[in-house]
Amino acid sequence: MSASAVPKLKGQPLTVEAVTSAHSIAVGFSKNKEGMFSFSANLSLISKIEKYFGLNLVDELGFFSATGKAGEIFEIPVSAQDSQCDRIFLVGVGSHSLLDVRLAGAALGRKLRGKENSLYSLVAQTGTEILAHGVSLILGNYQWTKKTSTPKLKAPDYFLSNSHPEQLVRAQVVAHAVLRARDMIHTPANIKTPAWMAQQAKSFARNTDLIVSVLSGKALSEFGGLQAVGNSSPNPGPRFIQVSYAPRGSKNWPHVVLVGKGITFDTGGISLKRPYDTMIGMKSDMSGAAAILSVVSAMPLTKPKVKVTALLMCAENALSGTAQRPSDVITHYGGTTVEVINTDAEGRLVLADGLAYANLNLDPDYLVDIATLTGAATLGLGRQYGAMYTRNDVLAKKLHDIGETSGDRVWHMPLIDDYSIALESSVADFNHTADKPKFSAGSVTAALFLEKFVGNRNWVHLDIAGPARSEADAGENPKGGTGFGVRLLIDWISSIK
Repeated sequence: MSASAVPKLKGQPLTVEAVTSAHSIAVGFSKNKEGMFSFSANLSLISKIEKYFGLNLVDELGFFSATGKAGEIFEIPVSAQDSQCDRIFLVGVGSHSLLDVRLAGAALGRKLRGKENSLYSLVAQTGTEILAHGVSLILGNYQWTKKTSTPKLKAPDYFLSNSHPEQLVRAQVVAHAVLRARDMIHTPANIKTPAWMAQQAKSFARNTDLIVSVLSGKALSEFGGLQAVGNSSPNPGPRFIQVSYAPRGSKNWPHVVLVGKGITFDTGGISLKRPYDTMIGMKSDMSGAAAILSVVSAMPLTKPKVKVTALLMCAENALSGTAQRPSDVITHYGGTTVEVINTDAEGRLVLADGLAYANLNLDPDYLVDIATLTGAATLGLGRQYGAMYTRNDVLAKKLHDIGETSGDRVWHMPLIDDYSIALESSVADFNHTADKPKFSAGSVTAALFLEKFVGNRNWVHLDIAGPARSEADAGENPKGGTGFGVRLLIDWISSIK
């Protein structure tokens, strides 16, 4: 029994012989305002396919009353002598935007989920389309299970045009990184302890030039936030996991430090979550740490001329006799004191330690944290966009544009200095929830709190509480953890000069 299965992505010539050698063929189509149909592939190849199987694809679309909406699929049984191909999937590509090309890929991936068949997709033509479509074919196929009654999971082979082989390779690497994050997020919390996360990091680094170091126990004495949260579950206790990509010759490369929230389960602690069923999805509260571990593990394959360090701040937020209490004062890495108001606002406490450590020790050119941090971000942006906070407008625009292309979309949110007064405390340097006075901007004030620990660094905060988890199979996302942020960060790091 396998927990997950990964499809293969391969390039083949755009010939009728190669296309019809697959078990099935996907043909993208659009419908204009006049009701006329057009196809993604060139007309010559479409004509040859029609002749090969003896059918007219426009007539078929008319029979189905097709709309052309992205992801709409119609299945046509076909047969030809000496051919194993028995299906043509007509898949809508809407306006043929990159988003529509991805949605078509995800729909096809879901259609073939659990099957070992091969599919030749004619939806994507340009290099950019092949990358986006190839990734979404794999993401749409995602499966994960721990059922002992389920046989070994199966996955299809996908064929696309070999006109851009480098994009096919990249699509496979990026998609596998997302699946790796999803696998970690879906793993139950009774297995996925902070120590387990450290084991995953070491496993991913094996036979690569990644370097992993793990701190635990007394070695965490300076990490007040990580200890305050993680000591509520002393077996195995919290872990500070550092994974570095700095190959030979990288001394003068730009340095990106990624800090990820790694709460492997979140009860809320003493401030217990209510209603209690809101805890069911809390095994996904380490989505930020899963994302950055997957990103750094992809670096030996993408080979950017950028040093990358991932800091995974891993802990369980449990209800126990050793849990932190509201009114406790903790000392973060670097010496800043913080008054704890609500133990269910634990993510910012562990991130603060990671950000301070990076600022004081790692000299990053870019400092990025990513976390399922606040429900407020979800209220503001829903589940389609992550909330992005930074003072650097140029960097914000770049990340926004890369997000639109990659599929991990982020929206630049304001750091409203007027709200900083809510961080004041009568007994410590700051309080961490900033809920008085009531500005009703919980995602903003959480970002303002984190900013206190980044010094003068080029900092970006990504609050992914909305898009990190899906409540249903939809688009490129499965029900459960989505692996949000992996595509965005891999593509952004690759763009740094």
